[in-house]
Amino acid sequence: MLWPEIIVYGVGALAKEKADADMPFIEIARAFDEMEKITSRIALTQLLVNLIRRTPPNVINKVVYLIQGKLGPDWKDIPELGIGEKLLVQAISLAYNKKEQDVVNAYNSEGDLGKISEKYSQEGGKKGGLMSFIGAESVALTVRRVFDSFLKIAYSQGEGSRDLKLKLISGLLRDAKPLEARYIVRFLEGRLRLGIGDATILDALSISYGGSINYREVVERAYNLRADLGEIASIVANEGIESVKGIKPEIGIPIRPMLAERLSDPKEILEKIGGKGFVEYKYDGERGQFHKDGESIKIYSRRLENITNMYPDVAEYIKRNIKAEKAILEGEIVAYDPDTGELRPFQELMHRRRKYDVHRMMKEIPVKVFLFDALLVGDDDLTNKLLPYRRKMLEEVSQEDEKINIAKYIEVENPDELWGFFLEAIAEGAEGVMVKALHGESVYRAGIRGWLWIKLKRDYKSEMTDTVDLVAVGGFYGRGRRGGKVGTLLFAAYDKELDVFRTVCKVGSGFTDEDLDKMYDLFKPFIIERRHPRVDSNIEPDLWFEPVKVAEIIGAELTLSPLHSCCFNKIREGAGLSIRFPRFLRWRDDKGPEDITTEEELMEMYKRQLRRIEEKQV
Repeated sequence: MLWPEIIVYGVGALAKEKADADMPFIEIARAFDEMEKITSRIALTQLLVNLIRRTPPNVINKVVYLIQGKLGPDWKDIPELGIGEKLLVQAISLAYNKKEQDVVNAYNSEGDLGKISEKYSQEGGKKGGLMSFIGAESVALTVRRVFDSFLKIAYSQGEGSRDLKLKLISGLLRDAKPLEARYIVRFLEGRLRLGIGDATILDALSISYGGSINYREVVERAYNLRADLGEIASIVANEGIESVKGIKPEIGIPIRPMLAERLSDPKEILEKIGGKGFVEYKYDGERGQFHKDGESIKIYSRRLENITNMYPDVAEYIKRNIKAEKAILEGEIVAYDPDTGELRPFQELMHRRRKYDVHRMMKEIPVKVFLFDALLVGDDDLTNKLLPYRRKMLEEVSQEDEKINIAKYIEVENPDELWGFFLEAIAEGAEGVMVKALHGESVYRAGIRGWLWIKLKRDYKSEMTDTVDLVAVGGFYGRGRRGGKVGTLLFAAYDKELDVFRTVCKVGSGFTDEDLDKMYDLFKPFIIERRHPRVDSNIEPDLWFEPVKVAEIIGAELTLSPLHSCCFNKIREGAGLSIRFPRFLRWRDDKGPEDITTEEELMEMYKRQLRRIEEKQV
C-alpha cells in the first residue's frame, strides 16, 4: 500500500525523549479539530503520525485511548462515564456562571453541548465564574490531568458521586481553553467522532516508531495477541518497535479471534485448503475465549468483552473440566434443552446477556460449551503451532461430560463426505460447519480473516447463496405510513485494505412496526453532521451515521449498480455491486464494524453466482 502524502521521518528522531513528562491537552484538542475536517484516510494517518511524534512516551497510551474515545480496552471493564445531558448542563452552568435554563435553551437551539461550552469559554465566561470569587486562576490542562479526571469520573460510584463528578467536570471546563472545552464535553457525552479506526492507529504507530508502513504487520500481530492499543503504543514508544515481536498471549488479556472466509461449494472449499482438512460443527451460539489461571476463570466474547458474570455456570465448567493449571481455549457457548438434548437458537441464548437475574436465566436457559481450539497451555504459546498439534493439546487438557465437549469433527478429503457431514450438522441443530486447513501454514492467525478457516452454513442455500453482515452508515425518512420515521437504512461492506466502508444497498423491508418506531432512537447516538471519513458513498442519505450498528441481511441476488461504491470499477467500468431485494433479518450486536462482510467476499460471491448461471445455461 502506498502512502504518498505521509512524510516518513528518521527513526532516530523518534527515540529522543521529551523532557516534559506530560503533554498540553490543547495539542490533542487541535489535532481533534483537524481530524473532524478531514475525509481522506491518508491525510488522517499523516495527522495522527505527527501527533504521535509529538507525544511523550509516558503518556502515549492515554493519547491513544483518547483518540479511540475510550478510557481503555473494553475487556478491562472500566465503568462507563455515565454522564447524562442534565449533569453536563449543570457542570457547564457552574463552570461559566450561566443559568441552567440558558444552557438548556442554547442546547435546544445548537444541539451540541461541546460547541456551547466552547462559545461560553470564548466569551470569557471563566472570568465571571465561580473561580473568580475565590481568587483562583486557571491552570493549563495536560493530557494526564484530563485523562485521570475522566477515570475518576468513571469510577465515582454511590453516595456523593454526582457531586464529585460535577466538581471534576466543572473544574476541567474552568481551566479549559475554548477548543479544549469542546472536546472535553464531547468525550464525556460519548460523541467524539474522529473517523479513526484501529487500523489507522496501527498504520500511524508503524510509521511513527518504525519509520515505515512495512512495520504494520509486526505491530498488528502484537495487537492481535494483546488487544490493548494503548499498551502496544506504550511498548513501542518506550522499548522500540522490535520489542513487540516478542509479545505472547497472556492470561487475562483477550486475543483477537481468528476469522473465517465463506464458501458454499464443498469442492471449492477443499481446493482452497489444500485438499484435506478438519470439518467441525459450527454451532449457533456465542463464541467464547476462556482464560483459566488456577481457580480464576475469565470469559471473553468475540468482541473481547468480559462476559464472565453473564455465564457463571460456564466458568464453573471450565474450572472443573480443564485439567491444565493455565490455559486459553476457544469454544462456542450454546443454549440447549436439557429434557431433549436439542440445541436452541442463538436468539434464545442472547437472553443470557443481562446483568440481573443471571441465576434465574441459568435455570431457564441452560448452556453447554463446545471447545474447538487451544491458544495457550501452561506457558506454551500455541498460536504459532499447527492446527493438528493445537487440537491434540485441546483434547489432552479437556475432560468431556454433558456440559463440555470438543466440537464434533472429522478429517475429510472428499467433497461428498464434507457435504454429508454438513447435512448431519444441520440435522443436529448446528448452523453449518467450519472447514479448517491442516497444512504447514495452519497456525492460529489472531485477528486475521483468511483461507485457513472456511464457513459453510445452511443460510448459503438461499437464493443469494449467503446472508451477509453489513454496517448501517445512513438513513432515509419514509413516506405514507412511515412518514416522519427513519424507514430505510443505507448499508455498507468493509474494504479491509483501505479500512473504509463502501455502500452496498438500501434496506427498507424486514423491519417490524416496532423496529420502525424505535429506529431513530436506536441511531440517535450515532448521528453525525456529515459523511464519516471511513465511509465511501455516492448516495446522500437524509441522515449520516457513525458506522457502528451491524445487521444481517439477505437478498435475491448480487447485481451491478451505478449507484453503490462497493467494488466500484472492479467488475465493470462505472458500476459497483449491490444486493437486489435486500431484507433485514436481525441486528448483530455481537459483531463490530470490522467483523462484517468484506468487499472481497462480496466480489467472490458475485463471481460464484455468475458461474452457477453459466453452468445452468450450458
